[in-house]
Amino acid sequence: MDHAIRFYQTGGPEVLRHEQSAVGEPGPGQARVRHSYVAVNFIDIYFRTGRYPTALPSGLGSDAVGVVEAVGPGVTEVKPGDRVGYLLGPQGAYSSARVLPADVLIPLPAGIGDATASTLMMKGLTVQYLFRQVYPLHGGETILYHAAAGGVGLIACQWARALGVTMIGTVSTDEKAEIARAHGCAHVIVTSREDIAARVREITGGKGVPVVYDSVGKDTLLASLDSLQPRGTLVSNGTSSGPVSIDTTLLAAKGSLWVTRPAMVHYATPRAHMLDMARELFDHVLAGRIRSEPGRIFPLADAAEAHRALESRRTTGATVLMP
Repeated sequence: MDHAIRFYQTGGPEVLRHEQSAVGEPGPGQARVRHSYVAVNFIDIYFRTGRYPTALPSGLGSDAVGVVEAVGPGVTEVKPGDRVGYLLGPQGAYSSARVLPADVLIPLPAGIGDATASTLMMKGLTVQYLFRQVYPLHGGETILYHAAAGGVGLIACQWARALGVTMIGTVSTDEKAEIARAHGCAHVIVTSREDIAARVREITGGKGVPVVYDSVGKDTLLASLDSLQPRGTLVSNGTSSGPVSIDTTLLAAKGSLWVTRPAMVHYATPRAHMLDMARELFDHVLAGRIRSEPGRIFPLADAAEAHRALESRRTTGATVLMP
């Protein structure tokens, strides 16, 4: 029998159950994928806790890599034996195998192994849409990026360096600061002992930055706004510390600032565009400009412990599950 993680009520990591599952045959437009690695993303915690509502009981996760075992009628995107990854699948990636729409599957290049690919699907393509679409970077900019030692952050450090962008990153500890620097972050602010906005102003000669990428949310909101140049942009791409609420008069008072809350689905569709995004990411990886491997690997059955580690900020880089 195959296995999957399910939850029947929202709450802490203890609500996650490791259960046997029956994986059927794919129907029209579907494929069955056997997973080699499943990515753990902070958005999974939002579903588990109920911040993002979902019908219960529910599976969890939308980001994994594996091999296509079978395809249903009408499928032309992939074939059995193809190595694939995905990030836009319906909830249920925390499983040993599953059936899902074939049009969300991204073929993996031969030069990129499954372990590497498992850290790139959601996290690498998140950097792609943040840096290349939401606020396009062209080189020469100085930016502020929060959580620079996380799974997305370490890819962002390297992508910024590849673009010729000076990245100021925030981290919570000196150990994480060293990791961010080693991945290409030009300046690192340790938030436990440094004032974020004051350091940004110091680094930029008082000017501030044109854009802040903030996945932390409530705890960093004011520091992010105070780090921006007039008419600068806050990209609020996560709320790990809590939701963001902004009085719009504050945006005017702090320099006629812009705020956007992007979602991957609006930047990674249609399929042809998603494949172009993946191709740009894979080109960087194959050229050696971006390197990525799991920071921690947990058995699928230990998904609850993986969530505890992520929530307690005990992780650097990407966390993945192995069925």
